[in-house]
Amino acid sequence: MALLIRILAIMFALLLASFAAGLVVALAVLFPAFSDLDLGMADRGPFNAVVVFGAIFVSGFALIPALLLVIVSEGFGIRSFVFYAAAGAVAGFVIYWSFAAADFGALSVNGNARREAEIMTGAGIIAGIVYWAIAGRNAGSWRRNR
Repeated sequence: MALLIRILAIMFALLLASFAAGLVVALAVLFPAFSDLDLGMADRGPFNAVVVFGAIFVSGFALIPALLLVIVSEGFGIRSFVFYAAAGAVAGFVIYWSFAAADFGALSVNGNARREAEIMTGAGIIAGIVYWAIAGRNAGSWRRNR
């Protein structure tokens, strides 16, 4: 029974982590457009749609790496805040570069791809922290209850 509850907690944490990462991606992509406009009371419908699309995008591409990280952290009982933040950062960066043209010369100061890599790395960090706050703090706890 404890294992079933743990699996449900992991699924819920992964869902909220993907929404948080989608929010980060949406805010980072839309921030330059929002910073120059003074629209007053703006319609939140399009923004909410972008956040949902960002969450679906992030969760779709990050599902396998996230599950691998969950299996490793549950198997070894890793509960460190730093582990989840660093693993999220690495996963976000690797996911971005696996789907982009992997040109590491573009990471120079004048490179275009640098901002996109930073956005995905930041989204990974936030997703890792959200996952840790919900489920990662108790990683491996289902084995102790036996």
